[in-house]
Amino acid sequence: MVKTHAPDREHIPVLSSFGIELHPDTITYVEDSQALADAIGGKGLKDVFASPIVFAAAFSACMGGLLFGFDQGILSIVLTIPQFLGAFPETDSTVTSAAGLNKGVMTALLELGAFLGAMQAGFIADRISRKRTIMVGAIWFIVGSILQASSFSFAQLVVGRFIGGVGVGVLSSTAPMYISEIAPPNVRGAFLALEECSIVIGIVVMFYITYGTRHIVDSWSFRLPFTIQVAPCIVLVIGLWLLPYSPRRLVTVGRDQEALHALVRLRRLPATSPLVQAEWITIRAEAVQQREVGVSAHPTLQSGGFANDFKLEMASWADMFKPGVLNRTMIGIMLMVFQQLQGINALIYYSPTLFQQLGLDYEMQLTMSGVLNVAQMVAACSAFFFLDRIGRKPPLLVGSAVNAACHFTVAGLIGKYSGDWANHQGPAWAGVAMLILFMFSFGLGWAPVPWAMPAEVHSSSRRAKGVAITTCANWFFNFIVGLITPPMLESIRYGTFIFFGAFAFLSLIWTIWLCPETKGLTLEDMDRIFHNHTAQEELRQKHEILRLMLGHEAVSGSVENFDEKKMFEPAHVEGV
Repeated sequence: MVKTHAPDREHIPVLSSFGIELHPDTITYVEDSQALADAIGGKGLKDVFASPIVFAAAFSACMGGLLFGFDQGILSIVLTIPQFLGAFPETDSTVTSAAGLNKGVMTALLELGAFLGAMQAGFIADRISRKRTIMVGAIWFIVGSILQASSFSFAQLVVGRFIGGVGVGVLSSTAPMYISEIAPPNVRGAFLALEECSIVIGIVVMFYITYGTRHIVDSWSFRLPFTIQVAPCIVLVIGLWLLPYSPRRLVTVGRDQEALHALVRLRRLPATSPLVQAEWITIRAEAVQQREVGVSAHPTLQSGGFANDFKLEMASWADMFKPGVLNRTMIGIMLMVFQQLQGINALIYYSPTLFQQLGLDYEMQLTMSGVLNVAQMVAACSAFFFLDRIGRKPPLLVGSAVNAACHFTVAGLIGKYSGDWANHQGPAWAGVAMLILFMFSFGLGWAPVPWAMPAEVHSSSRRAKGVAITTCANWFFNFIVGLITPPMLESIRYGTFIFFGAFAFLSLIWTIWLCPETKGLTLEDMDRIFHNHTAQEELRQKHEILRLMLGHEAVSGSVENFDEKKMFEPAHVEGV
């Protein structure tokens, strides 16, 4: 009978059953994860490109971020061009008073679809594999993009955006999971950084493509960008056939031998290499340990089958909100609440309208919107070089203070000078400078940290669900901001900046008092912050499993002499 899960502790197969002869150095690397990472390679740019297949897999997985960035870059211009407003008069404020709400609905439905896509991604990824789930997300996005590009009615347009959003959500939730499971430990952080960087790069690329196509006189001015964004997705679907399955997922369904072959392919090392053996053994031990956690929490749902798997999935989500886990879960949720309610996507989607309120003419509105996007891209990409040096809280604290000051300053300028910008060009450009400063400040702290910290605070058995909940929170509040911003700009105008500034200020208070610093913390320190011993207990369980797994093959008492202190040293967290 084919296994559908990792083995119980009592049934762990001996290494000889896989035809594996343990290398003398394997145990050393198993007991010291940092030594394993250092032995695999360095952390420089050349190490990122050392394995072409890993880089290709990580880049492909990041397509969800790139596609979301494409959408943001398209809409920031499309929502203002006459060709689009003529084709969809529901979004033209000169035609209907509901234009603001309609723009919000059209924009936000992609985020709502992404929220639903992110919610189901984990379950699908566990059922059909990470790689196939990425393909599912890509197909959703292709269908949605075709509907958008061919739309001749507002209803078809919003349906297309919702369907495309489901694809974005599936891709954005599955990508970090797949990347973390195929990337070598020495550069895993760098590969995870690709997800955030791909979003801001996608924004800039598609913004300037749409900046050029707006000069086309007919509807192709906006249909062409919607069509172009399908191209990388089609390449992704084709290229996925060449990529390996996740070794960790293969192990969780009992396919240990295939997992070893996948690691051999990913690391470009033979199965006799102690590096491959150590990583493979560690992955297997994690799978056994995480199954034990699941069995202990929900013993009646372990018999398999779709119904029980679905119930187990729901129960696992519920576990994230139980005492002992809730405080860690809330860290990720609140980070995303404050990330989105500081107005970052309002600036990206509706920046021309915001610059219009500062008295800029149409061409300058678009020019400065491009500058905003470039500022965020530069900041977000550079942030990954210093986060490990200065920690997580300092960029958040500085970002919150600067962001609040920028919003309140812009609100004051609009409130005082909006009636006569022609005679107050200095205050107008001061407002522009504040928005650019906000974008740069946000990119340094609040853009990358909310994606990094949730993975750091959760124990290994809860990490996947914790990151998934964080992703869902991001899309849900992204949806809220996309929906409310156009009506707010029309009705309360400078009050929109006060609203976002208030949340930036609240984020400062929350960060000071409730946000932990995770830089360099050991598992013991992390447990102390959250007043429990979850992470340490799970690591001890994993240590016991490793003893069993290696006990049959180890020589000279190596297993008995495992250096347990090394097992509790802080794992190096690279970038995000």
